[in-house]
Parts: sequence; structure tokens; C-alpha cells
Amino acid sequence: MVALHTPNADIGWKAKDFKLKGVDGKTYSLKDVKGENGLVVMFICNHCPYVKAIMEKLILEAASLRSIGVGVVAINSNDADAYPEDSFENMQKLADERMFNFPYLYDEKQEVAKAYDAVCTPDFFGFDAGLGLQYRGRLDDSGMTEKVGGKRELFEAMKILVETGQTPASQVASIGCSIKWRA
Repeated sequence: MVALHTPNADIGWKAKDFKLKGVDGKTYSLKDVKGENGLVVMFICNHCPYVKAIMEKLILEAASLRSIGVGVVAINSNDADAYPEDSFENMQKLADERMFNFPYLYDEKQEVAKAYDAVCTPDFFGFDAGLGLQYRGRLDDSGMTEKVGGKRELFEAMKILVETGQTPASQVASIGCSIKWRA
């Protein structure tokens, strides 16, 4: 496990479209997952301890984000040959067991992760209604703990964006395991 920090947000950068298979068997594109007020794209996987520590909070925050008109999608881009826990079948099992309330998509060719310049899991991208990047930071201040009740950084940033149209000033880089790139 190599812990990496995400780079600063390239404010205004436009979300790249994709067509990826979800664990529910449907194919999703950007327009399918966007909410009327924006979109959060999160790169996650099954095996990363950073993701495992915040899994329940991801589900809760997805519901909160949708309540303010922000769509949420999760993408797994890891090399499942090298990390079998991240296979599509295991993604389906995890989404079912945890009752994911957001699409969980498989980026088998890793093209979407490269297009977004994703570097770790978790890696969060918050886009406005026009799909311009306004937030790239962490979910909250809990790190690798399951602590509840801390500062909800992603949600608060997206709420500010929805309510004011302003880019959130405070953006603390996410930290996590490196994306497992194919050789």
C-alpha cells in the first residue's frame, strides 16, 4: 500500500464523458449520473483500507448529496488481475452487501481514471451543474478511521457550490492507496 495525496483541483476543468458498465449490468455515461446541481465522481475500490474505513459514510453522504441535487457515481479502475478483490464480481458482491445507493462502475481499461488524472482510492471530484470541476479533496477529516461526527468536507463543499455558485475555498487533499495500474 502506497499512500498518495491528490493534487489540487484544476478549477473549471470539464468532466470527461465515459461509458462504463455498472454492477447492476447497466451501462452509464456522464449524463446518466449527473444531478441537476452537479456531480461527485469518486474513484474507489474494494480492497483499499482507506475506502473500507469510510464505506458507510460514502453511502450516507451519497444520499445527502442527492438531496441537494448532486449526482454521485463510484468508479473502480484498479487492475483486478493483480488485485482479485477488485474484480467486477467482487464489486457486485460488495455493492449488494453494503446496499450501495449510487452506481458502482468498472473502468476495466483504466481510461477514465487516466482521463480524470485519478491517483488514489478514494479520490473525489466535485463538479458544478455545468460539469466544471470545483472541488477535489477528501470526504471528511476522519482519515483511515470510521469516526463519525467530524467535518463533512465533501458535502459542505458541494452544498456551498449549490447554494452560492462559488468554488469552496477550503479543499484538503484526499489520501489513499495508489490506483493499481496495469503493467
